[in-house]
Amino acid sequence: MPRATQAILGANVVVFLLQQTMGDWAMVWFALWPLNSTAMFGPDVIGFQPWQLVTYSFLHGDLTHIFFNMFAVYMFGSTLEHLFGTRWYVMLYFVSVITAGVAQLGVSELMGSPYPTLGASGGVFGLLLAFGMYFPRRTLTLLFPPIPMPAWLFVTLYGGLELFLGVTGTQAGVAHFAHLGGMLGAFLMIQWRRGRAPFGRRR
Repeated sequence: MPRATQAILGANVVVFLLQQTMGDWAMVWFALWPLNSTAMFGPDVIGFQPWQLVTYSFLHGDLTHIFFNMFAVYMFGSTLEHLFGTRWYVMLYFVSVITAGVAQLGVSELMGSPYPTLGASGGVFGLLLAFGMYFPRRTLTLLFPPIPMPAWLFVTLYGGLELFLGVTGTQAGVAHFAHLGGMLGAFLMIQWRRGRAPFGRRR
């Protein structure tokens, strides 16, 4: 396993263990709070701070949450880091995290949601999109049900499902638009790397 993927996995596990001893303090300071959270909860709440656009990705709600996110980082991250190299791979991951956070802030503002966001899913969905774009014919298998399909189809269906669930609000408590924001961030990074629209050709 390459070093950046190891570092992402290790950092998330360490922070998750620290969460178990820090109580609500970690959530208050490092989860991604909506822009209007101070107005909702009063001046005693720290509310949104710029660093939360990165730190929220290292927090997780429970063991299942962190397990599936880190399993996905392990599955897709290792291959992509070998392909892109460590520096560009890290950029791709954290751009996905940040664009996911920005997307969630926008949705929270529109919906008036007071709830914070946490989890590495924005970065994970960015890796998933990148994997589908660079390895479209690689076979992936759903967990439930275990149906094999090419990566391009897996990514397309997953993205469509996230959009449907986000628009309909069917699965409450999941930041579907943050997932889509992570995919958008990865797509823009890849288009920039390839010198394609909306960016000019790289020199």
